[in-house]
Amino acid sequence: MRLSESDLSELADLSIQAASEAGHMIARSRPQQVEYKDVGGASLASQVVTEIDRRSQQIILDVLAPTLERFDLGLLTEEKDDDGGRLTAEYFWCIDPLDGTLPFIEGSAGYAVSIALVERDGTPQIGVVHDPVSGTIWHAIGGGGAFHDGQPWSAGPTRGEVLSVFADRSFVERDDHDEIIESLEQIAREMELTGMRLNATAGAVMNACGVLANAPACYVKFPKESGGGSLWDFAATACLFREAGAIATDVYGGVLDLNRPDSTSMAHRGVLFATNETLGDRVRALGQDCS
Repeated sequence: MRLSESDLSELADLSIQAASEAGHMIARSRPQQVEYKDVGGASLASQVVTEIDRRSQQIILDVLAPTLERFDLGLLTEEKDDDGGRLTAEYFWCIDPLDGTLPFIEGSAGYAVSIALVERDGTPQIGVVHDPVSGTIWHAIGGGGAFHDGQPWSAGPTRGEVLSVFADRSFVERDDHDEIIESLEQIAREMELTGMRLNATAGAVMNACGVLANAPACYVKFPKESGGGSLWDFAATACLFREAGAIATDVYGGVLDLNRPDSTSMAHRGVLFATNETLGDRVRALGQDCS
């Protein structure tokens, strides 16, 4: 069934409620035990999980589960096996109950709850992010704009004099890290900025939100054979970026493949978030050299 504008509004309200309830629980919690997934990526960040991840997921599903039958929705969430329903339903929930588990374990900022509603063709129609540290909520509805704590939000003008680059922790371990940093510093000079600042401590969701809050800025994940983040890491923020008038593509400039049938990994084409097209073009050129 096709969802109406009023349906999307109702589902957005429910996803905001679910993310807020889960985020408030996370804000009051500390992990008692850290586990390691049997199936995970090569990075530590992709392998760790806690009981708080699972509690967050259950809180979210308690709110959203009734919508599955009512609206005939599929479900993809990080802490449950992919049942393939996302490939047959017109829309599916795409949920990361605690993105940035590693900074959460360490007691540092950079983790979030992320909920998206995605069409079968991979188009995100709802995106909700809750930051448990600040209590901030970002949300967007397809065609309805993006919001920050309920107020309209856009990529807006340049706010800083430096280029803010957000990356995952694995970025600093790359063999070509120094060369990439030099190239990013060159991009900053070409944009007549005073320098480049690297932020490599947060999870994928808060990295993307950091881009929108620190223009000019970008967040890039270069293509690789495995790992590279998953659908639930980028679906909600892709919706936020589109509705905020910013850039969310793969590193080749293509539409993000947010419902690929063969895998939930986003490694195959990488990911790029940027505050404007000029910056996006320059980082894409760099990304293709690093592929």
